[in-house]
Amino acid sequence: LDASIIGASAVSLSTAYALGDVLGLKHSLHRGVSGAKGFYAIFAGVILLAAVIVIIPGSPLGLITTGVQTLAGVLLPSATVFLLLLCNDKAVLGPWVNGRWTNAFTSAVVGVLVMLSIILTASVTFPDITSGAILDIMAICGVAGILAIGYAEVRRRRKGWAPAAPVDRTGKENWRMPPLEELPAPVMSTGRKVGMGALRGYLVVAMVLVVIHVVQLAQG
Repeated sequence: LDASIIGASAVSLSTAYALGDVLGLKHSLHRGVSGAKGFYAIFAGVILLAAVIVIIPGSPLGLITTGVQTLAGVLLPSATVFLLLLCNDKAVLGPWVNGRWTNAFTSAVVGVLVMLSIILTASVTFPDITSGAILDIMAICGVAGILAIGYAEVRRRRKGWAPAAPVDRTGKENWRMPPLEELPAPVMSTGRKVGMGALRGYLVVAMVLVVIHVVQLAQG
């Protein structure tokens, strides 16, 4: 019961905050209901939806929980990619942006998460998958990662770009992020557009496969 209450509060509040950010609504618990009606409406609506699902007679709660956890695993790599992009945005973090070695380590972690997410999606969609097939997926992901690194290095040398300079950390103790409306739009290079497009395509395919499989299991 304790875990359920904490989970319901955390998930519904984070959803309300995220939608408030995207939709430009006033969103914060320090505001009253009259000052942030949309925020509290989303908060209450998510809790109500969850309650309705729980009290439906014969609702496959175990299957729903497993499906949600699988979707969370599928979505995790995209969240880490966005965090990595954010951690390299000088307009947002100024002297606190990632350095070269931090980016290298984080990119490796993101690559492993993407690989595990692909394996998770494959194992849920195809329950009879063999260990050999999983090893094949890991090998393909590893080769794809090496090719991506090689392409980036070749492109850097062809363009004549110098290696990333050390980050100037001057004034980091007093740095404050500018207001959202004053932040410039991020520059989307060709490589970044291709990467983000591939990530979006993977997420759409993975989510559709997981949802279809969960529905099939629910129908027996």
